[in-house]
Amino acid sequence: MPEGLEIDHKKNLNGSMAAYAEQVLICTGKDDWTSRIEEENSGDNLAADIKELIGRGGVYSDPYHNVSVLNSSFPSSVPEREEIQTTSAYLLPSFKYIPFLPRVSFDSVQALVKGYLLPKKLHPAHDILSPIHRDRLLRSEAHGRFLYGVQDVRDVLVLICGHAGRDGRCGVMGPVLREEFERQLPREGLEVLEGPIEASPKVKEELLLEDGQDKKQGKGARVGLISHIGGHKFAGNVILYFPPGMKGKDGKGHKLAGCGVWYGRVEPKHVEGILKETVSGGRVIEELFRGGIKQGGEILRL
Repeated sequence: MPEGLEIDHKKNLNGSMAAYAEQVLICTGKDDWTSRIEEENSGDNLAADIKELIGRGGVYSDPYHNVSVLNSSFPSSVPEREEIQTTSAYLLPSFKYIPFLPRVSFDSVQALVKGYLLPKKLHPAHDILSPIHRDRLLRSEAHGRFLYGVQDVRDVLVLICGHAGRDGRCGVMGPVLREEFERQLPREGLEVLEGPIEASPKVKEELLLEDGQDKKQGKGARVGLISHIGGHKFAGNVILYFPPGMKGKDGKGHKLAGCGVWYGRVEPKHVEGILKETVSGGRVIEELFRGGIKQGGEILRL
């Protein structure tokens, strides 16, 4: 580790994950970013646009509904008209992938926030607000239909904090862990997927069986670096997301399907065990566990 930036091996990891309702994982195609991701490209970026609406002072700001906005190294999907600049994003643990968010239209950011990120039900503390104010803070599915090509996430996602621009420990551990996960995932029967997701309706139809089930769900894995999630001192920080329809090796439903599991203090020597125990076996490793979340937003604790 960089001098003066040691890993904390004393503090209890369990419960060190900050509770959240949703993570927005923006596909930047880059491995590192400025310390504050909203300052990338002089503030012209999707993270800044989203935070303008739901961050402190934003028109949809809600202290009882925490939305975490992150950058990732995953590349964005390519629109049919390549001259149109768009950005892709994952929504987790809703397990939705939004392939095309036009960068020239703030309406698309409004549709993302209003249609997918706001709560379906408000915290009781909001009962004192006017009906108009409460309505503004609630999700509207009609807004979500404005976005094109939204699809379910079908791949296992391995997210590793590699935000060197924020903390040197993550900058050291992130790339090393990504390489080790990509090297060992095929041993557990998971294909390591790279490159942008193809999001045309034709491709989506080809992935379905005759009974409508997704024949690729949980069969592949994408490994990416992400920006700051908190807890630099626990590097390497790893989040594993398992798609809702994922099956275990026995053909039955995976025990962690539809969940996200946070691990801390992960080293390359732990990767084989994580893949066997958690990815294949559906079991949480207590010594590394920071917290977790279910698809409906329920926080997992040991």
